[in-house]
Amino acid sequence: MSGANGMSTTAAPGGAETVPAPAGDGGGHGGGAGGYGVRRTLPLRVEAVRQFRRRRTLFAFGILLVLPWVLVAAFQLGGDPGGPDGMPSLVDVATSSALNFTLFALFVSTGFLLVVAVALFCGDTVASEAGWSSLRYLLASPVPRARLLRQKLAVALGYSVVAVLCLPLMSLVAGTAAFGWGPVELPTGGAVPAGTALGRMAVIVGYALVAQLVVAALAFLLSVTTDSPLGAVGGAVGLVIVSNILDAVTALGSWRDFLPTHWMYAWMDALQPQIQWTGMVKGTAVSVTYAVVLFALAFRRFRTRDVVS
Repeated sequence: MSGANGMSTTAAPGGAETVPAPAGDGGGHGGGAGGYGVRRTLPLRVEAVRQFRRRRTLFAFGILLVLPWVLVAAFQLGGDPGGPDGMPSLVDVATSSALNFTLFALFVSTGFLLVVAVALFCGDTVASEAGWSSLRYLLASPVPRARLLRQKLAVALGYSVVAVLCLPLMSLVAGTAAFGWGPVELPTGGAVPAGTALGRMAVIVGYALVAQLVVAALAFLLSVTTDSPLGAVGGAVGLVIVSNILDAVTALGSWRDFLPTHWMYAWMDALQPQIQWTGMVKGTAVSVTYAVVLFALAFRRFRTRDVVS
């Protein structure tokens, strides 16, 4: 029953009363009012829907899904895809089969388009909230800072994975429709049966995802550092471009091995008659190391950041 002070009491057997409990104690997970619990704040599904509804998400996926068809149209209009210097390359065999076309689409997209897509998802996720002055309201919901960052990072990485996968999958569809299904013809001669090539394609796409980890981590660190989404995304893309420029300076010698983009095309070693794993192993080690350090710095920076927007 209720007492005069608004407290609730419960009667025990025999007429005795228990210790009064405050009215409105929801008894929910975490002991907070109304059943508040840390694990209930900002669910992944809610964050995923919020991110999906943003124009940049639809724009990024639209570009990645349309590009293979643009390349097909270019080959259909342009005729012979042979390179002008006569050196064998992926463009020479791009129209041999759907798998060859997919490899070519990955080759022309790895160094920039995929970088932009990953940087867009991971660089915009926190900075856009700060730019819209909604970040402080999320933290006041209350959503713990560590959980807020984990949820946003998980969704951003999830969309990045889907974006990277969209390109080869749509390229397979467009390539099959335009050039048919068949074995992979290697630029240096010889061919790999379609069944074996599919296994290698999985290795190539998997490595491409790992190679983009450093881009995701760099963009995410910039996202928690600045209130400008354009600054976070552009900063990450700009630093990748600088890394590519330095990688072209052969005078650096073995120092180039430590550049985050030096091993970005190591997946081409899977196009040899026998897969060469050395480059991909080194590239994985470099990318994962950079990613772990940059993600740790991002969490540390956000934990101590004075959020005013």
